[in-house]
Amino acid sequence: MNLNTQILIAAIFGVLFGLLLTAQPDTVFAANSLYGLGILSSIFIGLLKMLLIPLIFSSIVVGVSNLQAGGQFGRVWKVTALSCLTTTTLALILGISCAHIFEVGKGIDIMVFQAAMQSHETPATLTPSSFLTNFIQNTLINPFKAFSDGNVLAVVVFALFLGVALVRGGERFNSVRQISQQFFEIMMMLVGWVMKLAPIGIFALLAKLIATEDLSVLSRLFEFAVVVTGTTIFHGLVVLPVLLWVFGKMNPITFFRGARAALVTAFATSSSSATMPLSLKCAQENLGVRPQTAGFVIPLGTQLNMDGTALYEAAAALFIANLMGLDLSLTQQIIVCLTAIIASLGAPGIPSAGMVTMIMVLQSVGLPAEAIAILLPIDRLLDTVRTVVNVQGDMMISVVVDRYAKQVETEPS
Repeated sequence: MNLNTQILIAAIFGVLFGLLLTAQPDTVFAANSLYGLGILSSIFIGLLKMLLIPLIFSSIVVGVSNLQAGGQFGRVWKVTALSCLTTTTLALILGISCAHIFEVGKGIDIMVFQAAMQSHETPATLTPSSFLTNFIQNTLINPFKAFSDGNVLAVVVFALFLGVALVRGGERFNSVRQISQQFFEIMMMLVGWVMKLAPIGIFALLAKLIATEDLSVLSRLFEFAVVVTGTTIFHGLVVLPVLLWVFGKMNPITFFRGARAALVTAFATSSSSATMPLSLKCAQENLGVRPQTAGFVIPLGTQLNMDGTALYEAAAALFIANLMGLDLSLTQQIIVCLTAIIASLGAPGIPSAGMVTMIMVLQSVGLPAEAIAILLPIDRLLDTVRTVVNVQGDMMISVVVDRYAKQVETEPS
């Protein structure tokens, strides 16, 4: 039985067991069950928190250090980075806007995480004028202190600096680059192990949520799923094709015909990494992208360009804040967007691993990591859609970058 099926079965049994506990409150069985569920859910959330810092650090160092290949193209890698940042930013704006328009999660408060909320410092007093000062003071610090304190943004800044240094150092730092790659692969292995425990964690979190909360939260969860899925599909069918047509000069219909095999595989596997070989094949053979361009852009995009993931995580943060009765200020929403961009850079291209980086987005504005329990029932379903958009964005950018590279080569020196 594959992990997807296990998670689905665990979610169903978690809901049923939660309903069973709801039917017999104030009993010894219910009390003992809730205690046991709390332990299991704490272990699962704790493992995710444990992996967060080293996973983000190693992922970003490896991703940025891969820019070394950009030396073959001169300015081309800058176009790749700019394209990734542009599409991700547009996805974020779209996700945040739709979350506001449809007011997902408003009208019902979730109190099961109240204790966890009290243990977090919510930066409600931040103003735009103090944001830059606060950002500098909390990110440009001793990296070892950042690791020990779990300061994700400071770790990310240090990882970016280290990745750039590896790029500039070239061949001298090959051994460090190989160690970073191997450490990242070890972290991916650990993530895989934790994902094997996901059915148990999801069962415990869902059962506890159903047993302690009003069932109307499920209807709000369905509303959120519909909104975020529709928004992600709109980004994939409208925003990205328009950018492709304007900057890549390619008919979107031609693109979808050529990329169809990779997009279907992305939907079936929910893994941009597993789809990458097919993405390379489709880009080169069907979309006319030269091998040297596709070989640089698509692997880099698999690591750094995740429009669907960024859109989902930003919208999910607003959804959870609304459920908990919190009104995020404009500054806090900017923090959510910036963190979602950074989180999408470090999100591994494997199924459901985005829930690890989702913790990073939630904690950036003081929301508890335990709140991901609300999203778990629909995470795998939404993961299929956002992975398709992630893979689509990688291939689209490869078309745009290849066209630019050809123009640069034909320019008179």
